[in-house]
Amino acid sequence: MLNDALEFACPWCGEINQVETEPGDAGQWVIQDCQVCCSPIEIRLPGPGQDEFTVRAEGN
Repeated sequence: MLNDALEFACPWCGEINQVETEPGDAGQWVIQDCQVCCSPIEIRLPGPGQDEFTVRAEGN
């Protein structure tokens, strides 16, 4: 996972978003606002040797 962009659907509105990843971000949670509806999204980036990542709604 070196300087890649991961695509995911916003858990609020369903629109496709991207998150840019850096090598030092592996395995961490980041919060990014949806590019369409501006709602906050929590994203768990893949750790070393992992391909899976987690996306969930943040807040109410």
